[in-house]
Amino acid sequence: MSQSFRLRFDASAVRRELRQAAARGLYLGAEHVLGISNDRVPLDEGVLQHSGTATVDEGDLTAMVSYDTPYAVRQHEEMDYQHAPGREAKYLENSLNAERAVVLTLVAAELRRALR
Repeated sequence: MSQSFRLRFDASAVRRELRQAAARGLYLGAEHVLGISNDRVPLDEGVLQHSGTATVDEGDLTAMVSYDTPYAVRQHEEMDYQHAPGREAKYLENSLNAERAVVLTLVAAELRRALR
């Protein structure tokens, strides 16, 4: 007795699901970095802190964390400014560098979830 089977595999559906999972992971990672950065951002009235956003470009699979005030870049780059304890220049760069492993873990977890 012989049996035969035919399997159709739609790789495009798998690619689409994995891209969506990667985008979700990137967004979670960007939100995480934003949260850490908000704890370090120079704080006076909170305008800079509240201008922070996390976004993901699903087409390019890139994430971005940004602050949108006229002085955001200057506050980030000026190493001679005096800040309150726990607040610092390079608030975004330092947060990303410190949390790189967490971001990778978040992306990996979303990819694993999509493969179940």
